[in-house]
Amino acid sequence: MTSLLEVENLSVAFGAMRAVDGVSFKVEQGETLGLVGESGCGKTTIALALMRLLRDAALDGSARLDGADLVAIDEKAMRALRGAKIAMIFQDPGTSLHPMIRVGDQIVEALRAHLDMTKDEARRRAVDLFRKVGIAAPEHRLRAFPHEMSGGMCQRVMIAMAIACSPRLLLADEPTTALDVTVQAQILELLRDVTREAGMSVVLITHDLGVVAGMADRVAVMYAGLIVETAPTETLFAAPLHPYTRGLLRSIPPLDRGWDEPMPTILGSVGSAFGAVGCRFAPRCSLATDACAVAPKLERIAKGHFVSCWNAK
Repeated sequence: MTSLLEVENLSVAFGAMRAVDGVSFKVEQGETLGLVGESGCGKTTIALALMRLLRDAALDGSARLDGADLVAIDEKAMRALRGAKIAMIFQDPGTSLHPMIRVGDQIVEALRAHLDMTKDEARRRAVDLFRKVGIAAPEHRLRAFPHEMSGGMCQRVMIAMAIACSPRLLLADEPTTALDVTVQAQILELLRDVTREAGMSVVLITHDLGVVAGMADRVAVMYAGLIVETAPTETLFAAPLHPYTRGLLRSIPPLDRGWDEPMPTILGSVGSAFGAVGCRFAPRCSLATDACAVAPKLERIAKGHFVSCWNAK
């Protein structure tokens, strides 16, 4: 059975620097894949590469969506897919929405670009979308500019825009960044509901493992441009194998932690992939041995569970 999205050996380079270095993964129809890791691991770069929004980057490998290779097709063909078959919710809606164009006009433009709609039909569809994502007084809100709306409302506009043309694949890049906890929960519930109703596949990019636990069917853990572990969500949380994954899970503060108790951390910071030799996590890993001088490959440990570590056990 062919997956909806099949990424094979995807690399993204900015000059001599590879931000993503030979990543492979699949997303099935209707599945949510959580892509997690610290800032700088390459998560957002993957999403922007799949959308072909990295103008100065060199892409290699393949990323097939419904048979079309997103890496190889020309820009005209990509424009036809972008928004119609693959869409993205960006990290910061305040900077992703055009500040000088009313939010309703931005959605109408997307609808008319991909669907055979008149302006009036597109506006009626935009009102329906606003109502669907929980925006009160949608006819009035269509005429608002982004700066006249709260962060949560702007994020709802972004979701409405992303689902407007019923894409097959939705890339959600930190969709709750900078929102308060209550609004975060509302946005995540909204995202879960609209994608399940439409049968969309989702790549959910986040550093929040709590979000992943409640949203994702499978999880891929990234470190320094590579996927180091992938497994069904329940398996990953119950039996993580890579030392980096274990470190991320230990870093989640327990609810009963005392205020004066130190937080568990992973020492150091994400290293550069430039000129990297051997296991990239080894400089921060307490289990590192001489074997780690050779880079491990991502290998199957159990059904659906893959890890790249010489000391996984």
